[in-house]
Amino acid sequence: MNSALSRTISKRTLRRMPALCCLLLALAIPRALSAKIADPLPDAPLPQPPLHAAPPALPPCPVERYHHPEEAVPAKPPAAQPALQPPNCIPKPPPNWYVHFIDGPKRRPMTPGDKGWLATRNVVDPFNALTILGISAISVGSDSHSPYGPGMHGFAYSVGIAYTQDITGEFFGVFLIPSIVHQNPHYHRMPNASIPRRVGHAIAQVVWTMSDSNQGMPNYANLIGFAIEDEIGNLYVPGRQTNLPASAERYGVGLASAPIDNFVNEFLPDVARRVHIRNVLIQRLINQVAKTDAAGP
Repeated sequence: MNSALSRTISKRTLRRMPALCCLLLALAIPRALSAKIADPLPDAPLPQPPLHAAPPALPPCPVERYHHPEEAVPAKPPAAQPALQPPNCIPKPPPNWYVHFIDGPKRRPMTPGDKGWLATRNVVDPFNALTILGISAISVGSDSHSPYGPGMHGFAYSVGIAYTQDITGEFFGVFLIPSIVHQNPHYHRMPNASIPRRVGHAIAQVVWTMSDSNQGMPNYANLIGFAIEDEIGNLYVPGRQTNLPASAERYGVGLASAPIDNFVNEFLPDVARRVHIRNVLIQRLINQVAKTDAAGP
């Protein structure tokens, strides 16, 4: 992949490349383990500890009303006393208001502040940094005569350009345009639908998505945001053709590659739940990527 094409593809899509690598590694490890020669069976069965009945499951604690940080907490009457929790129950932690689940309607619409926080979190995502550093290193290392120049200077220049593009894309595609048109910037999964239906759903969400009130609407963040990002990039990205045919080609490539990001968001949580490997570090990494993708746009 040359540098021009790699920067045309959505930065959100490139940020999922480490997730795909983790999945491939996770699927390859069980196959390698199964190829090993089985250890010989012991001469006699090992003594088994006596079985004990499992302790009864503890009931959940009474549901407590949590308030969003931006909501006004109603004052309690002076005579009200805090209710004590039963001694044998499992307390539930307070909700994280910045983890927005994507499997259905939200508890509350996202405010512009929430969308700005989501855009900031996407920019500082470690997988985003890993992808930008890797793409820049490969781009400069494979072509010393690239518009960015050779060596560390070219590498730093490429990283700076990539981060500028990423910040521009998140600002317009996650914060500004969704805030103006009241669009929910998240991807909305269909975990209980059939595979063909989910594939079609992931492709359709490139141009049709959900509003803050969970109503269908055009995906202005992609349809308008991709064009704005490309025109702004024409001002500072080196070695780029800025005429109308070149801009239209990059716009088309961006829309055509956008379903890749949706496919990862749609199917990665399912695959991560079904992968069972003995390498705990890799398993935790896959689970973390799945949760990050589930909360990302």
